[in-house]
This record gives sequence, C-alpha cells and structure tokens, in this order.
Amino acid sequence: MEKRKANTVTKFKKMKQDGNPISVITAYDYPSARLAEEAGVDAILVGDSLGNVVLGYESTIPVTLNDMIYHSRSVVRAATSTFVVTDLPFMTYHGSLDTTLRNAARIMQEGLANSVKMEGGLEITEAVAACTRAGIPVMGHIGLTPQSIHQIGGYKIQGKSSEQARRLLDEAKALEQAGAYAIVLELVTEELAAHITEQLSIPTIGIGAGPQCDGQVLVFHDALGYGSDIAPKRFVKVYAETGEAIRSGLKQYVAEVKNRSFPAREHTYHMDEEVAAVLYGSSK
Repeated sequence: MEKRKANTVTKFKKMKQDGNPISVITAYDYPSARLAEEAGVDAILVGDSLGNVVLGYESTIPVTLNDMIYHSRSVVRAATSTFVVTDLPFMTYHGSLDTTLRNAARIMQEGLANSVKMEGGLEITEAVAACTRAGIPVMGHIGLTPQSIHQIGGYKIQGKSSEQARRLLDEAKALEQAGAYAIVLELVTEELAAHITEQLSIPTIGIGAGPQCDGQVLVFHDALGYGSDIAPKRFVKVYAETGEAIRSGLKQYVAEVKNRSFPAREHTYHMDEEVAAVLYGSSK
C-alpha cells in the first residue's frame, strides 16, 4: 500500500471550503488503527469513549490521562499516515492553565497525537486559547458532552429549545474565536447543526447531528458491530457485523478443541526421525 501524506488542520479547513466531507473514526489500539488507515479515513479519534467500549466502564469519567496516552501511542504506531486526535479526559483541562498545558503537552509528546480534543463551551475557551498559543491544535466538542453526562442528566438530544440552540451557537463561535480548528457536534438537531456549520469557517464533525455537518465520526465498535453488548443507536449505521463473525468463529474453535479436531496434522510440528530415535529409541 502506497504511503500517503497525513492531513493537517489547514487541509481540514480547505476540505470544508471545497465541500469535501471529512471522515473520522475512533480507534483505540494498533490493529483497529491500522485497518482504519488502510480504509482511507481522513482522521482517527482516540476517544475517551474507550472507557465504555474497551475498558468496560459505564461512562468516560473513570478514564485517566495515562489511559489516553497509552492508547494514543498504540494508534499512532499503526496510523503513521493519518491525522490522530486524542481526547483530554475528564477534569484534565478545567484547573489552572499551567495544568492544562502540561496535560495537553503529555498527549502530544508521550501520546504522539497531532491534536487534542476538549469537551465544553464557554468555560473552556481560555484553555483552548492557551493551547493554541502554545502550538497545540485543539478540536472542540459541544452538544452532548459525555464527560458532563451527570450534569446534563443523561444522553439527550441537544438544541431542541431556542435557549439551547442559542447557547450552542454562541459556544461554537467562541471556540472558533479561541482557536479551535474544528468542532464535534454530538446529538444536536439537524437544523441547528446545519446552521452552526454555515456560521463557522472551521469544520464541524457530526455524530448524531445530521448530514449537513462538514464531516462525520462514529465509534469503531458501533460502526462494525464489534462487541457483545452494543446497544442500537439511531444515529449509527452498522457497516459490518464483525461481532457475530467473531462470536461464531470462537464457538467453532471451542467445539473443535473439545472434540479434538484442532489442532489437526497441518497445524502441528513434527520431530525429525533421527531425533525421535535418540529420544525414544528406534521403532523398528
């Protein structure tokens, strides 16, 4: 496979201007990132959603900075020609600006990411601006923000009221002004997402926000049906039922171990006859 040149923040802005939709998928380890790059995605998000789909937590809140760095490094080693965005996890960018910059720098230096992502609106604009001034590209994230799920009160569609819509538009503009190069819109009404997209000069990346965003992102495990307890989501299209294929394959493996049909002769290594004679004596 011919090595391609990774995208940049300026390339993403040009893609918006040219009407070229941006494809983003999450990945949390080497093999999934490798497959994502081979499929030609424009960017990979190492999301703190790994807390739900990889680590088995009920939310993203328990995910630590060290977790994100570990998984980010795994992804970057595989996706050497793809732009990688890594989440700053819960409460790693809400304290002092010094702490925020230290944590963001760790994502870039130790996690090897091309960019960090932060959830929130007006309350994080100073953090976004500080990182941008320091040369750290920042992707924003508004609408449903999983790190604030307890405050929001559950996984609810955002922007249904005029008050919510005005707030989200103000937050999007503020994040752009602070220096964010793109913004994820999660579980936002289609009409509002389209309006925000039109109002911004930076790309919007939708997840459950309709088709008029500048790009789309899905969780790897959702899009590929990879897992045993994935709840159906209206905004997700399942492109391959890999979970069922894996489950079927493992069941067959268990059955063949039990009935001793695996390993067969073709899966087994054999000793030279001369060595066998030394160990066990001649069979003649």
